[in-house]
Amino acid sequence: MNGRILIVDDEADMLVLLSRIIKEETRHQVTTENNPKKALSLFKPGIFDLVFLDLKMPGMNGIELLRQIKKIQPDISVVIITAYASIETAVEAVREGAFEYITKPFERERILLTIDKVLQWREMVSENISLREALAEKEASGHLIGSSRRIKILLDQIRQVAPTTATVLITGESGTGKELAARALCQFSLRKDKPFITINCTAISENVIESELFGHVKGAFTGAWKDKKGLVEIADGGTLFLDEIGDLDFAMQTKLLRLLQEGEFKPVGGIRTLKADIRFIAATNHNLESDIQKGVFREDLFYRLNVIRLEMPGLSQRREDIPMLAHHFLKKYALLYAKNIHSISEDTLRTLSSHVFPGNVRELENTIERGVVFCRTHCLEVNDVFAEGNSRGSEAMETEADFLTLPFREARNAVMNRFYRQYIQRLLQNSNGNISRAAETAGIQRQYLHRLINQAGLEPEE
Repeated sequence: MNGRILIVDDEADMLVLLSRIIKEETRHQVTTENNPKKALSLFKPGIFDLVFLDLKMPGMNGIELLRQIKKIQPDISVVIITAYASIETAVEAVREGAFEYITKPFERERILLTIDKVLQWREMVSENISLREALAEKEASGHLIGSSRRIKILLDQIRQVAPTTATVLITGESGTGKELAARALCQFSLRKDKPFITINCTAISENVIESELFGHVKGAFTGAWKDKKGLVEIADGGTLFLDEIGDLDFAMQTKLLRLLQEGEFKPVGGIRTLKADIRFIAATNHNLESDIQKGVFREDLFYRLNVIRLEMPGLSQRREDIPMLAHHFLKKYALLYAKNIHSISEDTLRTLSSHVFPGNVRELENTIERGVVFCRTHCLEVNDVFAEGNSRGSEAMETEADFLTLPFREARNAVMNRFYRQYIQRLLQNSNGNISRAAETAGIQRQYLHRLINQAGLEPEE
């Protein structure tokens, strides 16, 4: 590796000596400067790989120049050279970030060995960073699987947005992978090594969500027998992912708005205002603009969240990705259940690709998992993934011929039963299992929806 080396020393003879040693024995580029202030003006990130500094120089000593250089490029390797060696100056130089400390007079081999050591170390660090970035990209995009145009656009948007601190709102139907997109944003960001905290606004009841988010002090309420940190404080410096933000209680929306605006919050029962440095990502399957019109979601909070908007495509919008997703889930569950299944038949792939998946990628994953469980061969067949070989086509619940062979009453009951099951299943998936919201969307009473769910044999939690 050919390096770019800067030598700064107020003695002209020392500049000539060091430059000659390096040029005679290596192919490194050498720049010399006898004025430390001029040397600092030359310095820009990425221009030099190694800097040799004399300790005693007029106008600015080597330690001060070291500090200034490190401010410009923290990862630069700096070697201090001095005829006035002492333990104190050596310790100070190392504390300020010097790579090595060499005393005069020195041997040429010591200089050449130091250069080799520095450049090998920098090459190793560079390779390590490249590997980490490649691994991070693989991990971040590996779960957002697909080669369709919609997924490629989405991944490109994620890579552009991730390095910023802009708040992101991810929208899309249930099961499209909104949390995976949020994790990809974190993985590509400068906060990737900091906490990534998820809070599901639907899963946590309204009476405890404030305590979960902001924490509480001892004695704030019955059962608060000690201080507790909230998820906001735990996420400080990192990323807070607010899943299903559309289900957040209206009163909590006001408190969240203050956190987004000011970066401030108070634990429940506390009097001190705390600060938090957080990158916010929110996700919802709601139409928040419609919720604003209904008066159930704050307009000002929406605009705070909707700085960058990413739309997750439904599986129906990226059917060409189904074979790739199916093979991915096959590998996952074949390994999990220790089954020697290594392929999916062409007939199964065609059936999957034409199948309607109201639950999107999540439902496809469940379908493949079920197939792996029931498969008795090395290849996944249609009868493994769909009970009795039945699958919903993209247009109809059953063929017309199937129903025409039945008596009227049986045909009517079969059609209605299938309609109820499919309609309610889709309704519950879109409401994330929230029966009250599903009933409101359908325009029916909650009790009636409960009865239909029982008749259809569905479990809202699933």
